[in-house]
Amino acid sequence: MTAYIIRRLLLVIPTLLGIMLINFAVIQIVPGGPVEQMIAQMTGTAVESTARFSGGGEGENLNSISISDSSNFDSKYRGAQGLGPDIIKEIEEMYGMNRPAHIRFFGMLKDYLTFDFGESFFRDQKVISLVLDKMPVSISLGLWTTLLVYLVSIPLGIRKAIRDGSQFDITSSTIITIGYAIPNFLFAVILIVFFAGGRYYDIFPLRGLVSENFDELNILLKIKDYFWHLTLPLLAMLVSGFAGLTFLTKNSFLDQINQQYVMTARAKGLSENKVLYGHVFRNAMLIVIAGFPSSFIGILFSSSLFIEVIFSLDGLGLLGFEAALTRDYPVIFATLYFFSLLGLIMGILGDIMYSIIDPRIDFESRDTS
Repeated sequence: MTAYIIRRLLLVIPTLLGIMLINFAVIQIVPGGPVEQMIAQMTGTAVESTARFSGGGEGENLNSISISDSSNFDSKYRGAQGLGPDIIKEIEEMYGMNRPAHIRFFGMLKDYLTFDFGESFFRDQKVISLVLDKMPVSISLGLWTTLLVYLVSIPLGIRKAIRDGSQFDITSSTIITIGYAIPNFLFAVILIVFFAGGRYYDIFPLRGLVSENFDELNILLKIKDYFWHLTLPLLAMLVSGFAGLTFLTKNSFLDQINQQYVMTARAKGLSENKVLYGHVFRNAMLIVIAGFPSSFIGILFSSSLFIEVIFSLDGLGLLGFEAALTRDYPVIFATLYFFSLLGLIMGILGDIMYSIIDPRIDFESRDTS
């Protein structure tokens, strides 16, 4: 198993390189880069959403550059009329766009080897500090949502498989399907209106991960305050998260229950619990565990985006979305690098969990055969 893990870790390097290369090439084609963003802000043509997502460092950059009176200048950038060539050149140098694309790419890879992600174009802050600041929110949402989904869906799926076709199975399937059909953001708005807006009840906070006086609380009150703020966001993310895993667990168990080895175990006089959890569980859980890495990464990044916006939770999903709008390339590539690396590592952990649950699985012999 050790040799297999080492080979998988070595494969992480070319995989990351390919991901970064493809995305870097795509971004070079997409119009509206940071130079165009700055030109739009200087000429007063920036759209509302762009201005909203611009950070605190923007004012300093604008003050350091003065608009020229030269208007007879043909520029390759859209909207650059009225800006002289010296100003355009200065903006390009400020964002490093005056260098060829391949030099910028290899320079970025060299920095990423030492986890030096540079500085945000529009926030006047190191990218690594931005990511570390936003990480607790996304980790909290992703980890607790994934944990609760698995803790509820697996036992529920097993119960549905055992009582397949019963009233319990039909009723629970109906409730789960209805919950799956409700969008996360819509359910989040409903929760806010009823439990946090003050119109009906004012039980939970509207925004933030912790209270302003969090540092002044003792350890028990800190834990209570933390989960008090997480209650509504977690409920909004969980309402549609049970369906897929519950039905997957049920179908996987039903497939294994009808196998010959289960009938043999029952014929030998083993108890039902021994058959289900000693024999069926190990085989049925393999396909469920295989989806854990992708499930965690999906919840951590994409699924939490609307929830972070609605509940004013400043996490990695919102950071990546804002960076994409403003073409903040250092933040885009840093978040891409982080999530790609995390996804690859979670895939390796999934294989390790395979072997722990079912020792008969030997990845090394499969690779050498």
